Order: sequence, then C-alpha cells, then structure tokens
Amino acid sequence: MTVYFIGAGPGAADLITLRGLRLLQASPVCLYAGSLVPRELLDACPVGARLVDTANLVLDEIVAELIAAHRAGLDVARLHSGDPSVFSAVAEQMRRLDGLGVPYEVVPGVPAFAAAAAALGRELTVPGVGQTVILTRTSARATPMPEGEDLRTLGASGATMVLHLAVQRIDAVVAELLPSYGPDCPVAVVARASRPDEVILRGTLADIAGRVHEAGIRRTAVIVVGRTLSATQFPDSHLYSADRARPCDGS
Repeated sequence: MTVYFIGAGPGAADLITLRGLRLLQASPVCLYAGSLVPRELLDACPVGARLVDTANLVLDEIVAELIAAHRAGLDVARLHSGDPSVFSAVAEQMRRLDGLGVPYEVVPGVPAFAAAAAALGRELTVPGVGQTVILTRTSARATPMPEGEDLRTLGASGATMVLHLAVQRIDAVVAELLPSYGPDCPVAVVARASRPDEVILRGTLADIAGRVHEAGIRRTAVIVVGRTLSATQFPDSHLYSADRARPCDGS
C-alpha cells in the first residue's frame, strides 16, 4: 500500500501529469481538496472508489483516513492543487506518515506560477533583465512568515517575485514592494489560471491594487511582480548563440 501525494495541477483537469492520472485511475481511495481540485479528475477514479473531500477536514481527520487505507491495504491518491513542493501542506502529512511507518510517494504537478506565466505569455527569467524568481506569500490568517522573509527584505533583491495566497492583501503587498521596485514596475495578477473562468489583470505597482479591487478578485490568484513582465530589449540567451561551442556531430 502507498499514499501518493499527487499534484493535480493549477486548475485545468488535463494539466495533471500522465503518471498522476495513471495512479489516480488505479487507487481505490482518493482524498482531494474539493475547493481547488477540478471535479472532472474524480471521474478517473475506479468505480466504487472511496472519495473524501478534505476541504473541511482537519489534519487529524485526514491522517485517520490515510491510516485506515493503510490498514486495509488500499493505495491512496491524495490530490493536491498545483505542485506538492510549494504551499501544499504536504510536509505535515508526510511527517505524520513517517512516524507511523506508512509508505508514500510524491508525484509532481504543474504549479500555479507556471500556469500564470503561460497565461501571460511570458518567461519569468529573461537574459540581462532577471534570472531569479522568488516564490513567497504573505502573513494574514495563514502561518506567520519566518523572520527575514518579509516582502521588504525579499524585494530588496529586485528579483521577479511571485506571490501566492496574497491577493486579499494587495494594498499591503504594494506598499511593501514600492520602495524596492518603484511605482512603474510591471505587475500581473492571474486568477484561476488555466480554468475557463481565468482572469488576467496587467498593470504596475501604481495601479494594480485598484484593478484588483475593481475586478473583485479575492482568492485563487497569483501575483507576479518584476521587469521581466514587460522586457522586450534584452540579449539573446547564450543557449542558442552561434558563438556557443557545441560538441561535434561525430562525422
């Protein structure tokens, strides 16, 4: 028996990986975050599978479901939105399973920031403009941020910044980033990336908060801040340069 922590992707049902879908189709138990995971994915579960919506469950209740499946010898597809490696609350579940001796594997998925960049038609790392991406969030009702990871400190680098779970605090986000990035810095907000009701807002730090309020976006959104969003004048990368030394073709 194995618990498979599967990244279900950012929203579109067909953005789950082939491996994730195969495991979902073979697992007789599926735990999923009902508010975030597309319902269409559940159609791939085996007939008669136990389906558990974890949206209103606490950690102990989720772990109890995993333990029950372990005792019954049943594989579990534990669906998480996006990719399990960031902002997924998978770490605390794996810690519990480690202590209980329950085997598990992690199956990566398409993260929300990648779907947002795709929707924007932008590369987040552009030669000569920005080669670093910071993935972070803000403190509100969620777990407090560690010391030194506040937006003012992180923003001092000027790196492209992607914020999850922060759109409700857009005014505070703007206030904290303005000193480092300046009012003319490009910003984009992508809500429900890859879904049919996807919303894209483009602006600058000077006006993005107003655009967000006007659009009524309150959740399920990614904020992207940085000069790479509007860069057009930049050198070609070295990867495909004619000056780059390449191995001979063997002839």
